[in-house]
Amino acid sequence: MNTAPQLKHFAELKVKVDAPQEIGHAQHGQRRVIPISGGSVEGHGWSGNVLPGGADYQLILTPRMAGLDAHYVLETTEGELIYVHNRAIRVAEPEITAKLIRGEPVDPAEIYFRCSPTFETESPSMKWITERMFIGTGVRRPDLVEMHFYEVL
Repeated sequence: MNTAPQLKHFAELKVKVDAPQEIGHAQHGQRRVIPISGGSVEGHGWSGNVLPGGADYQLILTPRMAGLDAHYVLETTEGELIYVHNRAIRVAEPEITAKLIRGEPVDPAEIYFRCSPTFETESPSMKWITERMFIGTGVRRPDLVEMHFYEVL
């Protein structure tokens, strides 16, 4: 008998972001790039920082839905590097999305924000994360994105 997967909390990230770079309406929708300027990560038995230099490449698909495609690097306190590719969807009423774009705070309950991060690393202690699936939830703050990642068991 097959059982439903369970989730195990893996890490909490606080990703600092800079002002959006608005590309405008392109062939596939409204395009914007959100530079990542740093942040922190706390896991079970490990911690580290989000390094500056990554970005979230966003495509506004409809007035309610955005496709997010973030690329960034984590550095553990031991100096090990982890490349993160995190794909997400964010869905909210158009007026809520407009508040996000203006950098105004919104109630997280009004936004559906789910993600599926993947990882690459040569770190011996963290190599196992390259062989697992993860999902996550997110909250967009005016200058920060808070995420919780869960290992799918």
